[in-house]
Amino acid sequence: MLPDTDTLPEILLDLAVPHEDINDLVALRRTLAADAGAMRLLGECVEELVRDIGEVGVEVPLAERVTEAPAALGAHFAVYVFVAALPHTRAYHRERGVPADVSRRTLADLGRNMAFHRRRRGRGGMEVPQWLTHHFRGELFQLGRLQFERARLGQRTGRAMAAAGLDAAPGEPCLNLHIPDFLGPLSPAACDRSLELARDFFARHFPWERYRVAVCHSWLLDPQLKRHLDPDSNIVRFQERFRAGRDPGEEPEQADTEPVRFVFGDPDLPAAGLPRRTSVERAVGDHLRAGGHWYIGHGWFPL
Repeated sequence: MLPDTDTLPEILLDLAVPHEDINDLVALRRTLAADAGAMRLLGECVEELVRDIGEVGVEVPLAERVTEAPAALGAHFAVYVFVAALPHTRAYHRERGVPADVSRRTLADLGRNMAFHRRRRGRGGMEVPQWLTHHFRGELFQLGRLQFERARLGQRTGRAMAAAGLDAAPGEPCLNLHIPDFLGPLSPAACDRSLELARDFFARHFPWERYRVAVCHSWLLDPQLKRHLDPDSNIVRFQERFRAGRDPGEEPEQADTEPVRFVFGDPDLPAAGLPRRTSVERAVGDHLRAGGHWYIGHGWFPL
């Protein structure tokens, strides 16, 4: 189930695990392998993760299960779950004809997750292991600058699209669009390229699923950002791709910690001390210091 200590470093490198975390993971493998209860838990987690692999919308309770791991394995246990599940994920990718480079870049989000954890907490581990279940279940793929998740339209977004005159209904296939960190500017050209890649990729590898719309739920779609950023900024131009995905009369979803988490690396940082080095940092921090709030924006556009 687990690769041996000689093979494990190469696999971790393929998953973009930060170099400073590799020796610890190799050493802890012995602790894991010697604990029958932990190995049993590992097997159960992998089984739950890959069961019905490829099915959209299946909730896998990985975040809860990894908390059952021995304290000695700490925040590293989830890494071993994904490493043990890797052969199943790669087999599913091969079955669907997913190119090796797309598979590699998609699963490298594991290393990105660990890098975020280290940036925030100063030690090794995984920040949000639940997020990676989408990648390892064949639901999400990195295509250029953006990530695209196979999903279904929700009730409110489906109603908003129907009100805009599109023949769409809740429950129909859609692509949830995600913007990964540590990947350079969100330039219009990079987004255009990602969308072209996505159109071809899903038509080729999931031809039975007709994806007519892209959907995004993110603080990056909070319209208040337009008050703080240049009209030609990448974020504003990204926003302008989307149509409103919620009724204007709905109560907005406050999310002050989301931009702080993604811009500064730690959602718990106090607004008073946030740096002002870039236009985005100034926008996020100044708005909070002035007593304002940030909200999750919801949008969609036809593919």
